Amino acid sequence: MRATMDKPGKAATRVDRRRFIGRSMALASAPLLVSPQDKPQTPIGASPDFSRKIKLGVVGCGGRGSWIAGLFHKHTGYQVYALADYFPEVAARCGQAVGVDTARQFSGLSGYKRLIASGVEAVALETPPYFFPEHAAAAVDAGLHVYMAKPVSSDVPGCLTIENLGRKASQKQRCFFVDYQMPTDPVNIEVVKRIHEGTMGKLDYLVTLGFTSAFEDPPRTATLESRLQKLIWVNDIAMGCDYIGNYDIHAIDVALWVARRRPVAAAGASRICRPDPHGDSRDVCSVVYEFDDGLVLNHCGEAMGNHGKVVLACQVYGGKGSAEINYWGNSFLRGGTRPYRGGEVENLYEAGAVRNIATFYENVTQGRFENTTVRRAVDGALTTILGREAGIRHARLTMDQVLKENKHLEMDLSGLKS
Repeated sequence: MRATMDKPGKAATRVDRRRFIGRSMALASAPLLVSPQDKPQTPIGASPDFSRKIKLGVVGCGGRGSWIAGLFHKHTGYQVYALADYFPEVAARCGQAVGVDTARQFSGLSGYKRLIASGVEAVALETPPYFFPEHAAAAVDAGLHVYMAKPVSSDVPGCLTIENLGRKASQKQRCFFVDYQMPTDPVNIEVVKRIHEGTMGKLDYLVTLGFTSAFEDPPRTATLESRLQKLIWVNDIAMGCDYIGNYDIHAIDVALWVARRRPVAAAGASRICRPDPHGDSRDVCSVVYEFDDGLVLNHCGEAMGNHGKVVLACQVYGGKGSAEINYWGNSFLRGGTRPYRGGEVENLYEAGAVRNIATFYENVTQGRFENTTVRRAVDGALTTILGREAGIRHARLTMDQVLKENKHLEMDLSGLKS
């Protein structure tokens, strides 16, 4: 199924996707937090007070990292104080753009350690997901606030680490925020609000769609260095969590937002379609998820260079109505007791990040340490890992099985600069 239920206001192309990503078990069994993405509390029309400057370090200064650094700089409530990237020239380019002293531009695998020790009070983590648990743990242990991209990890142990770190940050009165954009959009928020109010009746069926383009997957070199750039790492499951975990997860996160819990089982199939692959990420997948009450989620993912339309969507079907929640195009709710015509989701890639950066600022300066984004981000990553494993094995797996396996994914970092 390639088309969404409603014609989008502006067509999304494969070029959009490159812009999108290129600029882009006891604790685990606790109930899923149901709130949407935290949103700024400053009243409409009020002038925000940015007299308090948060000293920020950005770890990962490639396409999205440098773009995020620019948004933090533009906010004016932050001082982008330090940068770290494996490649020194990447850190230097970003540092020149946002005015960071060369003495606080760090490189190599351990650059993040020098950044943490440089005097920052918050970090934005924008590296490949493989490194998130290690970097986040160092930041929380150092007493820093954490702003983090998704997915939170590429494997189960990493997900459980992030969940523990979210709790630890709250205990230390520090913020830990995971950046998802779809739950920040006003139209999407209203659609989900009405669903939760019961306007559609009992929820019966969910569909999530993740259609995008492929990325270059060149031959491996003597070390991993060549795959740490130009989004080549998306092709490596351990580094990027597979396409279902790196891209499709936006739509799956919305399904969990709607369902207010994660699934208990999944069955699926997946395959590599790109010619001459050198990584192990799957280009297509079809996964059927089951929830504890019988609710079914059908997920379709595709990442190939076939000039198809870019889609990130969650379709919701209840006994009395249906709805669609989108990253691009229109979101709406039809039928039910409170239908909602909705409207276009506008400029979400940038607008969502801007909203989240504003929320992070308010959380830090106003002492809001509940860190409610962490739990659903962990559940979303675990859900994509469950689907990924079911697809690779062409089997039905339960979430309990995957948690019990607790499989750690390892990358060979030998030969890389420290």
